[in-house]
Amino acid sequence: MDHLISIVLAYLIDRIVGDPKSLPHPVRMIGKGIACLEQRLNFGKFRRLKGSLVVFLLVIVVIAITVLIMYFSYRMNRTFGIVIESSLIATTIATKGLADAANDVYEPLIEGDIEKARKNLSLIVARDTEQLTEAEITRATVETVAENTSDGITAPLFWALIGGAPLALAYRTINTCDSMLGYKNEQFAQFGWASARLDDVVNYIPSRLTGLWMIIVNQPVQPRSRRDCFRIFTRDAKKHASPNSGWLESATAALLGIQLGGTNIYAGIVSKRAYIGESIYPLEAKHIAQAVSIMHRTTNTMLILFLLGGGLIVSTCSWLESAVSF
Repeated sequence: MDHLISIVLAYLIDRIVGDPKSLPHPVRMIGKGIACLEQRLNFGKFRRLKGSLVVFLLVIVVIAITVLIMYFSYRMNRTFGIVIESSLIATTIATKGLADAANDVYEPLIEGDIEKARKNLSLIVARDTEQLTEAEITRATVETVAENTSDGITAPLFWALIGGAPLALAYRTINTCDSMLGYKNEQFAQFGWASARLDDVVNYIPSRLTGLWMIIVNQPVQPRSRRDCFRIFTRDAKKHASPNSGWLESATAALLGIQLGGTNIYAGIVSKRAYIGESIYPLEAKHIAQAVSIMHRTTNTMLILFLLGGGLIVSTCSWLESAVSF
């Protein structure tokens, strides 16, 4: 029950406060640790082994430190423990940050300042943005919002529900390792292999659950029906290069009646991705705002779903304990 209370408070903290850059942040500390280890170990032989040791070592250290913090916090006082745990979980989710980043692209677009929109987009995507049209800027932003609805919000909440702050921070450690090391290039292909594979594993259930829930709780655009959305969702999700991102992007594309995927350029190198969704409407800036709306409705209602599920588990455990005692 304390975990459930902490999860709700964490979500509210993130929605209201976000991640103030002036305060110490566990994820930034984890990122510095990853960068330091990568510089010291990513060379020579056995890169895959060394990269595997890095991610597993970091996860173990983060879990151990968080468990100790939780133990002593709850020993001092239950309320203090909940405050500390909710504060730690809040650092693993990014509802406000994701919405703000999307709006930083959306607002210049609707004002006609495409150069500013490109610049702001470059802060949240890896692809080259200098030559992107309004439609391509919109596509990149919608894809980012869709993917990170799970990676940045529902997945850490899912793991927090299972194991509180320790598992939420363990998830964020894996996800951060993947974002920093999981590139398929000469420098990281071997060293980041374990980070990428482990990230696929921990996101497997949350991504599929979130994509499905998107379609259940959001209203599709006309003339698309919810049945149409399920058809596109199941048909296109596996087309994506990522085993998990496609479930979010296909659900979002289906709901908005747009098509995602296509040609991206990374550091001058062209990358072609499969098309996802069916283009009823051309991509426009308004689809960014609609994607953010889908994100909010999905995460708000999924939080309620998690609470109901967690409450049912707590009630069942209490009943079983009472029955055994009797």
